[in-house]
Amino acid sequence: MPARPLIDLHAHSTASDGTLGPADLVRAAADAGLDVVAITDHDTTAGWAAAVDALPTGLSLVRGAELSCRWQGAQPALPLHLLAYLFDPEHPELVAELARVRQAREARGERIVELLRADGIDVSWPEIMAAADGGTVGRPHIAAALIRAGLVATTTEAFGPQWLGQRYRLPKEDIDVFQAVALVRAAGGVPVFAHPRASRRGRIVPDSLIAELADAGLAGLEADHEDHTPAEAAHVRGLAADLGLLVTGSSDFHGSHKSVRLGAHTTAVGAYERIVAASSGVTGVASG
Repeated sequence: MPARPLIDLHAHSTASDGTLGPADLVRAAADAGLDVVAITDHDTTAGWAAAVDALPTGLSLVRGAELSCRWQGAQPALPLHLLAYLFDPEHPELVAELARVRQAREARGERIVELLRADGIDVSWPEIMAAADGGTVGRPHIAAALIRAGLVATTTEAFGPQWLGQRYRLPKEDIDVFQAVALVRAAGGVPVFAHPRASRRGRIVPDSLIAELADAGLAGLEADHEDHTPAEAAHVRGLAADLGLLVTGSSDFHGSHKSVRLGAHTTAVGAYERIVAASSGVTGVASG
């Protein structure tokens, strides 16, 4: 019997807040034994071309992004992430909205650095931008600057409440989640809710919202994820079954920013095939 294909549908490169360039990411995926990997950088498709050009023989690439979203039904509004697969990267409305979010991320990052510097913490915004090397700037880039300055030892410590988790945390201007689902679908993509039950990250949305999103075009839920407990993952799988949604599993790989490895959690072939079949944005899956 042939081995089950290994499919990891959530990984980040230096196009956002990962530590491997897109070319190195796909090579690392092949070295990890994956058959399929998705590049899902935050609010950008900037890594797609380099990943396709470097794709090793035998590895298939799902081109995607992780969209920064917000649900206005809670006070304060609740942030969440939407994985978007195989959408048209030139769809004008989606392109404009992603550009707006990236610009807002950059402005927020600069304001956070101003707050840090006002408290006498010697971090440099130009150096952070240079280290991002054109990628979508986020708090992990500021965390890396804090590590370089010897102020914290790890990204996890930098995201603690005394640093970027609370004291120096500012809100982002995200996309309304219903608008995001509609935009992804209009661009021929397939939207999947990332780590929807990860309570260790903070507040989570109610199941009733996920049901509303399913009615609005949400295709699936990410169940098997490093930030889900076994009980949370089981709850997500049960909810997906009730709503007729597909289920994914993935590493949410960020390179050295996180300890999780590529392929730590994977997606079943049937769910992957449903994503490919439901897409019409980019032509299928690039394959080496």
